[in-house]
Amino acid sequence: MSEDTIKYDAAHIQVLEGWRAIRKRPGMYVGSTGERGLHQLVFEVVGRAVNELLAGHAGSVDVALTFDGGVRVADDGPGVPVEAAAHTGAPGLETLLTRSHIRTEPDSRHAVAIGLFGVGPCVTNALSSRLTAEVRREGVRWVQEYARGVALAPPTAVGPVAETGTTISFWPDSDIFGTAECSFAVLAECFRELAFLNRALDITLTDERPPGGTRSARFRFPGGARDFVGFLDAEAEPGTWVPVHPDVIGFEREDPRMAGTVEVALRWCDSREERVRSFANSRPTPHGGTHAEGFRDGLAAAVNAYAREKRLLTAVDPDLGADRIGQGLTAVVSVKLDQPEFHGATNGMLGGTAVRACVAEAVREHLGTWLEEQPERAGAVVGRIVQGARG
Repeated sequence: MSEDTIKYDAAHIQVLEGWRAIRKRPGMYVGSTGERGLHQLVFEVVGRAVNELLAGHAGSVDVALTFDGGVRVADDGPGVPVEAAAHTGAPGLETLLTRSHIRTEPDSRHAVAIGLFGVGPCVTNALSSRLTAEVRREGVRWVQEYARGVALAPPTAVGPVAETGTTISFWPDSDIFGTAECSFAVLAECFRELAFLNRALDITLTDERPPGGTRSARFRFPGGARDFVGFLDAEAEPGTWVPVHPDVIGFEREDPRMAGTVEVALRWCDSREERVRSFANSRPTPHGGTHAEGFRDGLAAAVNAYAREKRLLTAVDPDLGADRIGQGLTAVVSVKLDQPEFHGATNGMLGGTAVRACVAEAVREHLGTWLEEQPERAGAVVGRIVQGARG
């Protein structure tokens, strides 16, 4: 190999920024160029609208899959600022849609991050053949058009308007995603989960594509995690998941020691399986973590204390194990923290030593109170667990 062949210097380095970088390596930003990637485009735009609502600036979010292959996301918030951002000189709207370093989802227990990496709507813009942004703000309706991440013109005032809000419509680039289509079912599952975990959320998903007419679903669950447990039980195969007690046990507690809140809901059913879903700042934690460990600690402490107080366990009996207590249990454990600590880049496992102790204490106290106040139902639950441990 000659010296000329292996020569490499600064002239060979190619620096890509903004939409060019995103379009060059789309998988780095949305995970894939198939259906999964399309859903990430939706989530990046919906995430901004959802956080407007959770901050108290909007009342509802509407998402539509349009008949021509596009996606429309609308909220009734105050409208994205159109004026120039001081740190860039670009319009606020244009900054949102073109700058990947702008954080659209702040670190806060009151915000959600739906997108893969939380980069924001700029990813959606770069990977769409066209995008239209409409802002209704301070009595003026503004519109701006984009093509593959590039603004065709500055935001244009097109007339007066009475209402406020932001609507972003985009058409994923078929050169990148081919014939892949968004799944109504996948989006509905995500939005439903978010609504269970955030009681203030009100989001509607409409599919305008079916030839037989549109279909629509609204996701709003004032009962929070309790409603989530009820839904999970109702989704089970009929006859395989019969509740041992009719009511769902649930509570929410603020704890300054972990700088956050914990919400737990649970119910035992007549089954040998266990279904425990855990979340941190509205993100699923499939590998568990300190909040899930604390839940099991508190669960075991409350059940064993009750069993011994009522002499369902003798002095020589060992404590009931967490695995046995969890049989037939449906539970949702959700913490929202100001400074969550995750293990790994995918945020699949929660850390934080204070979280485990705080969650355990909350579960032990609240479940212990329920067991004392509901003796008949408590006897059915704990008696079944003890009998199973012995049999």
